[in-house]
Amino acid sequence: MLHTVAVPLIDGFAPFEFGVVCEVFGIDRTEDGVPPFDFRVCTPEPGRPVQAGVGAAMTSPFGFDQLERADLVAVPAYAIRAEYPPELLDALRAAHARGAQLLTVCSGAFVLADAGLLDGRRCTTHWRHAEEFSRRFPLARIDPDVLYVDDGQIITSAGTAAGIDAALHLVRRELGSEAATAIARRMVVPPQREGGQRQFIVQPVPERVAESLQPLLAWLSERLDTDHSVAEMARRAHMSERTFARRFLAETGTTPGRWLAAQRVLHARRLLEQSPLTVEEIARSAGFQTAAMLRHHFRRAVGVSPADYRRSFTQCP
Repeated sequence: MLHTVAVPLIDGFAPFEFGVVCEVFGIDRTEDGVPPFDFRVCTPEPGRPVQAGVGAAMTSPFGFDQLERADLVAVPAYAIRAEYPPELLDALRAAHARGAQLLTVCSGAFVLADAGLLDGRRCTTHWRHAEEFSRRFPLARIDPDVLYVDDGQIITSAGTAAGIDAALHLVRRELGSEAATAIARRMVVPPQREGGQRQFIVQPVPERVAESLQPLLAWLSERLDTDHSVAEMARRAHMSERTFARRFLAETGTTPGRWLAAQRVLHARRLLEQSPLTVEEIARSAGFQTAAMLRHHFRRAVGVSPADYRRSFTQCP
């Protein structure tokens, strides 16, 4: 049962991610049927302000000792640093050892990983930080494609608004769907979103390819609506099919078929964002022939349907 919620703050905390946990756990929703939380913001030195990353500051009467009795420790995003305060890491380890739930938002996962609490665990963080996270914490099993990961005692979430999804999931898991829905309704957000981070990740056309295949790749990129066999591509590259397949893999990191599918999905994303074309028309323009085939490849690559992606990212009036 969630009753006491502690939020540790250090210099460089992100106001939005801090606001997410305040909004879900720090506001009295009892009139909506949500059990009250004993919500405590904790700082290294009670009464001494900690600086946010946007020029503001926060002062709290509570110190990190409050983490010792919290049912949930919610770690917001902080500016990523080489080392985190030892007193914070020790408090998090102690909270975890006695069975407290731990929740991170965005780069807050770096803190738990620095404390050794994500070793061997599946977890996530903002997709822009995933590569750095993997280098620093190779024992953690990072999944950069999801909005959040529920690994039992520890829940980690992706960038910014994904913290809302993770927090509401935790409320739903611990207190039931009615409580989560009531909080979501007051926040004017969906109680549960579909999809993952893949729909937000920028995927440009590869620039760093070897010179020998660059003309072919450019030629293919201009003719995505046409079928291209490996034999045809090999002839245009003046290679045997076996040599072409080997060279293509070495220079692009994937097979011709997968490369074409990825470029067609990228083209479809642009059209969904910038054009009023129907999904059927976009499917033909991108070389998928049918809307069903586009939906299949698009959902596998991006994590959501073309229609859902368009609703989120359309630039058309």
